[in-house]
Amino acid sequence: MTSLTQPVSRGRRTAIELKELLTLAAPIMIAQLATTAMGFVDAVMAGSVGPRDLAAVALGNSIWIPVFLLMTGTLLATTAKVAQRYGAGDQAGTGPLVRQALWLALLVGPLAGATLWLLSEPILRAMKVEEALIEPSCFYLRGIACGLPAVALYHVLRCFSDGLGRTRPSMVLGICGLMLNIPINYVLIYGHLGFPALGGPGCGWATGSVMWFMLLGMLVWVNGAKVYKPSQLFSHWELPQPKVIGSLVAVGLPIGIAVFAESSIFSVIALLIGELGEKVVAGHQVALNFSALVFMIPYSLAMAVTVRVGQSLGAGAPRDARFAAGVGMGAALAYACVSASGMLLMREHIAGLYTQDPEVLALAATLLVFSALFQFSDAVQVTAAGALRGYQDTRATMIMTLFAYWGIGLPVGYSLGLTDWLQEPTGPRGLWEGLIVGLTCAAVMLCIRLSRSARRQIVLKEMRTAG
Repeated sequence: MTSLTQPVSRGRRTAIELKELLTLAAPIMIAQLATTAMGFVDAVMAGSVGPRDLAAVALGNSIWIPVFLLMTGTLLATTAKVAQRYGAGDQAGTGPLVRQALWLALLVGPLAGATLWLLSEPILRAMKVEEALIEPSCFYLRGIACGLPAVALYHVLRCFSDGLGRTRPSMVLGICGLMLNIPINYVLIYGHLGFPALGGPGCGWATGSVMWFMLLGMLVWVNGAKVYKPSQLFSHWELPQPKVIGSLVAVGLPIGIAVFAESSIFSVIALLIGELGEKVVAGHQVALNFSALVFMIPYSLAMAVTVRVGQSLGAGAPRDARFAAGVGMGAALAYACVSASGMLLMREHIAGLYTQDPEVLALAATLLVFSALFQFSDAVQVTAAGALRGYQDTRATMIMTLFAYWGIGLPVGYSLGLTDWLQEPTGPRGLWEGLIVGLTCAAVMLCIRLSRSARRQIVLKEMRTAG
């Protein structure tokens, strides 16, 4: 890790930090884009079968993605803790920590899979989703559920590698997973090699299979590469240690809940829209799927900021940590300018990649305008949250996120979209307007919290030095 404590100009210092950040972030970006592209491929291939299949995948995504993010977010504390130990020069101490994180994954992975398998149909029925969409959506979700135990273990190993500043494995495996997902989708959707034609819902079983492949690949990589040897991750195995696992949960669970709070807003909106018909659901899914694809860039920057902040704090350099967070914020905002402009100018062409149905295309193009508008607040809030994870300041993030999304964003969106309390209901448009309000509130609150956390670490360092 490059230190920035030597006297250099601010421009030079920014260039050094930006280079370090992008070196970490680029493989993460590619990995995240590859993973999200699986959803893009699922949507495109399911959409080619028909609006019903696309709508089933859309509703399935609205349920499994929040469960997935709650699970992986809870495990995300591994990155910050590994980064701090590595920054302090204690790579040997990362092995015992990660082994305890793997025990935690062995618990939460099967639990998430069972939850998805058992509760997807009751949730869809409770939300009054169109009857014809319930069975294919549940079939899609059961395939995903079978892969969640694998992805929990994979995520811990990925967090371990990312915390050491080694982000290439997740990139390579993400690309391989995407390349494998496409032919398996084709086989299961259309029925080849002796498999029955499952239609769009077959994508769920393809994704579940790819999750196990990615776990196997990460196990082989981490066990074989020399850079991981000082951690001695697989040299021996301890029984679960409640104190260590408890510390991981104390930091990770608020992360999981915060990420869940954000993603579930999008999912609840999809479910609320479900009763408006399959073409409305399909149009919403097109806009949401592309927005998720675009979001992976600032999200990847945020993950890299977590590592940079954690390693700087571990090295006893809180001012470097604050500077890394600021550079990450600037990079995310610069990207938001590009992504928002592109979405506004190309919205009809983007929607046309998913569907040629005129009603679905028109609605998707309209919703992409709202997606472009929240690019800025979304980039700020996710980067601030990533920096706060590096500070292991996650409880306040959770509270602020819950309040912004569920206390402000969803009520505003529901009022504008589905009721006549404030105006004539505008359907999906009003719900997306609520998203903009919620994301903006989250961005403001998290920036204030980040500023205070960074300042507190600097003051504590100065007090220790003076003492």
